[in-house]
Amino acid sequence: MYPPKKHQDSDKKHLIQVIKTYPLATVISVKNNKPLVTHLPLIYRESDGKLIGHIDIYNPQTEVLQNQNDITILFSGPQCYISPSIYTTTQLPTWNYIKVHLTGTVSRIDNKDQLKQSLITMTEFLEAPDHKYVLESDNPRLDKNLDYIKLFEISIDTWEGKFKLSQDKKPKDTEHARNELLKTNQASIKAFLDQVF
Repeated sequence: MYPPKKHQDSDKKHLIQVIKTYPLATVISVKNNKPLVTHLPLIYRESDGKLIGHIDIYNPQTEVLQNQNDITILFSGPQCYISPSIYTTTQLPTWNYIKVHLTGTVSRIDNKDQLKQSLITMTEFLEAPDHKYVLESDNPRLDKNLDYIKLFEISIDTWEGKFKLSQDKKPKDTEHARNELLKTNQASIKAFLDQVF
């Protein structure tokens, strides 16, 4: 199997933590042999282990997010280039990353009350821990937009964690790679935002 076993993580707790920390998913389905790809936040529902999401009715992928259609979902954690210069041993350049790949089936839920509550629940989750904003159920803008959003849930069939984090190196080098991942993500986000905004 690829990636090598040392870069695979099958601990579901770790995979769920990636989903909770980085909820923006890449949702992939197929219609007429053509892949459809959308980026949507998905929330992991602890009570039944399903993923919950919402999609704009004008998105072409909306019509296939129902009827137990097959679906692939990708979640991406931190990632960065790892220079050999950070290691205490001789190495080659590499790229470290965290990814979660899921497959499952999707069902649409055509119930406006459930849709409304799901949007409120998702907002509450995404606002944590500070909860500076609360989406109130009597918000007129929320009610006005319910006709333009579809609620769906995904039953997960397979879980695959790809955690390439220099685990095959000496402990000191693995620690250096971890620190580089932290430092580079902070620095690269700032540099990117400074360029585009």
